[in-house]
Amino acid sequence: MKKVILCILCFVPFTLLTQESPDQVFSQVMLTPKPDKIAEFQAGMAAHNKKYHNEGVQQANVYWISIGKNSGNTIRSAGPMPWAAIDGEHPDQANHDGDWNKNIAPYTKADDEGFFFRADFANSNFSKDFTLKNLSVFIIDIERFKDMEFTEELKKVRKVYAEKMPERIFGVYHNAMQFNEDRKFQRDFGCVEFFDSMGKFGEEDKFPQYFEEVHGAGSFAKFGSVFEETTNDDMLELWNFRADHSGTDGMVEAVNRE
Repeated sequence: MKKVILCILCFVPFTLLTQESPDQVFSQVMLTPKPDKIAEFQAGMAAHNKKYHNEGVQQANVYWISIGKNSGNTIRSAGPMPWAAIDGEHPDQANHDGDWNKNIAPYTKADDEGFFFRADFANSNFSKDFTLKNLSVFIIDIERFKDMEFTEELKKVRKVYAEKMPERIFGVYHNAMQFNEDRKFQRDFGCVEFFDSMGKFGEEDKFPQYFEEVHGAGSFAKFGSVFEETTNDDMLELWNFRADHSGTDGMVEAVNRE
């Protein structure tokens, strides 16, 4: 439960968001570089993204996972984009694919995982501009058929942060294309908190106190019980933004949730 308190405000981060479409999705892939080819992999990734993914819906950012069971792996996030944009080809598709196949794919293991995540504006807070640096990524496997109950509890959390910690910047994301592979850990939901200094983890945790101030005495214990009932498992990862490997400089613009 302690990890939930620390990370409940923390999956695929945005560089630029609009509300022209109700669904803004991110195409994400987790890549595992071959241990003896890390330098080649990083050089290929940097050159590819800066040439082919530096603007519009094709823009891509890269993150290195520093803490968690996937530490050492690379996350590449493209978007945001409406679903229809996924069907479109890159303006230079042939050269784009050839470059990836020549300068990136040969240096990765064959266990890559891909996902689509939908941004949840209503439960996120992007109230000011900022530049990507460190990300605390809290990933949850939601109990089957318990999505609605889980989402209702999430609204309560959003209210606590809106009233007590409005300066905290975070994004909420839902897996838009789930799969079932022998019921292993499912990345159903992600919450990403964006921060500059690791010092934040040394701060006093006042979330339980704030929760009860907003929702009433005894509400935090009930919240914990519902969370346990609606989820199967969760995990925390820390990601570091790699501007040198990305197609953008990591600038994130404020988003009006209204």
